[in-house]
Amino acid sequence: MDIIRRIHEKMAERQLLFIFRGDITERNSLPLLTLLENEMKDDSYGMAGRKRLFMFVLESLQNIVKHGARHHVMMPLVAYSKAGEGYRVLTANVIAGDQAENLRKRLEQVNNLDGQGIKDLYKDILMNSEFSEKGGAGLGLIEMAVKTGNRLDFDFRPAGDGHLYFMLSKTVDSSGMGTHDGLPHQFSLNGDSIVQIEKMMAENNIYMIWSGHVSQGIGEEVLSITESRLSEEDVNSNLRRRVFNIMVEMLENVSKYNVGKENEKEYGMPVVVLRFDNGRFIITTANLVMNDKVDELNKKLDLVNSMKRGELKELFYSSLADQSIETDSTGNLGLVSMARKSGSNLDYHFQRISDRYSYFRLTVKAGKIPG
Repeated sequence: MDIIRRIHEKMAERQLLFIFRGDITERNSLPLLTLLENEMKDDSYGMAGRKRLFMFVLESLQNIVKHGARHHVMMPLVAYSKAGEGYRVLTANVIAGDQAENLRKRLEQVNNLDGQGIKDLYKDILMNSEFSEKGGAGLGLIEMAVKTGNRLDFDFRPAGDGHLYFMLSKTVDSSGMGTHDGLPHQFSLNGDSIVQIEKMMAENNIYMIWSGHVSQGIGEEVLSITESRLSEEDVNSNLRRRVFNIMVEMLENVSKYNVGKENEKEYGMPVVVLRFDNGRFIITTANLVMNDKVDELNKKLDLVNSMKRGELKELFYSSLADQSIETDSTGNLGLVSMARKSGSNLDYHFQRISDRYSYFRLTVKAGKIPG
């Protein structure tokens, strides 16, 4: 089974919307937060719930920035998933093994207190604790519990070289308040599953997966996250522009063939997978298309893939000349633009899902264009 299909099935099975794997920095924290906020807006999630969950995620990301071990084979992970009428957020990062015992004690202390007890502990630490340069006495963890109520789910897994993979998860209802099944310290997303996902992403050089409806706001944040990653990789400005333009075309392509959120939920959600491998960005989108559009789309893709660079340039300008204000379709423009900017064929596949829909997967590789 190919990797994109495996990802799609695993995301659907766990109701996962989004996974990011990579360094968490001040620069990429904002688009990570805003991506979740845009999803909640599209889901008509209440303002109070959005604010509470937003603050929890912010605190979690700041903890990773402050306390996470750098330059380890296992990377930080951020995952969002649906949980009934609410959401579940998980963050994971590598920590030094000697940090685990104190962290576990503080988490268990917080989890054994009621709402008033957590507030009292918070005040006590503020009044009596000494603070280090990285923050003090687990205040961030306590602030999470104060803002969302209930317990914080957590787990530790071996990460090698005396390190542990620390996973922290929170499940909130439609009001943004924490929910829990009553089992002591039950981890919301199975720890083994999260480690497996991290490993799968590492083996396939994946740094981001989105599995859900692609609105304009979500598309913008996906682009922002990619822009941050391009900066981190010190990619030259020409390639950055080409990657950005290709992604815009691909996300617009998903939007163009949009069959509606309810149909996506029933037959298959769109997926966006971003990889960075040996200096080359690999962008994959997968989404539903109407079966009566497949033959036309197939012919366009075959035509584009049959052409050399010079021929693509001519086709682009002839397609551009055919456009008018009254024209609904962009013809071949988007696909031709992807092929020209990537310098490689467009890899695609159609899988028939039902009498009405097929699942269309498109992969574009953006790197150095051969001379």
